[in-house]
Amino acid sequence: MEIVKRDISSKLKRLVKQYPIVSVTGPRQSGKTTLVKSCFPNKPYVSLEDPDVRIFAIDDPRSFLKQYEIGAIFDEVQNTPDLFSYVQTMVDRKNRNGLFILTGSQNFLLLEKISQTLAGRTAVLRLLPYSLNELSKVNKFPANVYQAIMKGGYPRLYQSRTDVHDWCGNYIQTYIERDVRTIQNIGNLQDFQRLLSLCANRVGQLINLTSLANDCSLSHNTVKSWISVLEASYIIFLLKPHFKNFNKRLVKTPKLYFYDTALVCYLLGIKDETEIINHYNRGALFENFILSEIVKYFCNKGEVPPVYFWRNKTGHEIDCLIDKGRELIPVEIKSGETVNNDFFRNIKYWHTLTKPQESYLIYGGGEDQKRSIANVLSWSNLNNLFARI
Repeated sequence: MEIVKRDISSKLKRLVKQYPIVSVTGPRQSGKTTLVKSCFPNKPYVSLEDPDVRIFAIDDPRSFLKQYEIGAIFDEVQNTPDLFSYVQTMVDRKNRNGLFILTGSQNFLLLEKISQTLAGRTAVLRLLPYSLNELSKVNKFPANVYQAIMKGGYPRLYQSRTDVHDWCGNYIQTYIERDVRTIQNIGNLQDFQRLLSLCANRVGQLINLTSLANDCSLSHNTVKSWISVLEASYIIFLLKPHFKNFNKRLVKTPKLYFYDTALVCYLLGIKDETEIINHYNRGALFENFILSEIVKYFCNKGEVPPVYFWRNKTGHEIDCLIDKGRELIPVEIKSGETVNNDFFRNIKYWHTLTKPQESYLIYGGGEDQKRSIANVLSWSNLNNLFARI
């Protein structure tokens, strides 16, 4: 498969002209190294995963940086936290933009060091796995929505004939053994794996730390801490509720989703895309898939996704609210392949509370429709939504 031109590339190239340092963070195997190498082929590339290079950077940071007076790409830079202070001194002395490109797969560690030493000097981008739009550029667009959910967007799965289930198993094992223990000293990995599986079963649900703790036989604080680790490593994200400008009878607990549905399928024991069709969690998987695509769209523009959900105490809910500042765009997500009137129930209720300029319903079918109450979009035509937002 040819190298995919990532949607975030143009934003990355613009920011390099505006900041001395640009940081690209995101999950492992999302394509960060390939992205920065392809965008800046003339910059020296340094992997701080290599033990000898890492030891040199830690033991003698001044001599290490002298090699890169013209700038460089430092990959997995969170492995050398003390280097940040020396990078700060160097960029202040050089006083020019586009000096260093930093990448890292541990958001918490990387951003902590940036905020401590490189604040105001660094632009931060998040690179997530392939979007549908990126796959369409190289003729790898999924044949159907179940294939899209099953395979997810990790680049490696599109570069070889790797078995999705096997790859996800190895990915999670590597992630748990390497990254999780780097961020936090987690003693019982089996407990952590159990929590990960429970999260997969609760995709699209309000996160309930007490329930998770009880089911894992862990303390509330331990589960809260481990959820933060999963967030920091770009495995899960918590979708916050939107409750401004409404009455107090609203849900204010976030909902849990994964950045990539291939990992969810693996954790649910799904080994073939046909199993999704009749799976008890099909609706939640489809909802997760669509929301992750919306999140990718904003991240690829270099923006913090202004994406929420809305639910009141009587059970009315909007799956996704996109906050455009002056307006809220409601988006309902339904996995069914045939549109029926019940799909519009919550959008109709939303229209009694506010008067949106446009509403959207994204479903599992293949044809777009223009209804009086909402624009109906196929999962395969999300660009029609993105053109609006």
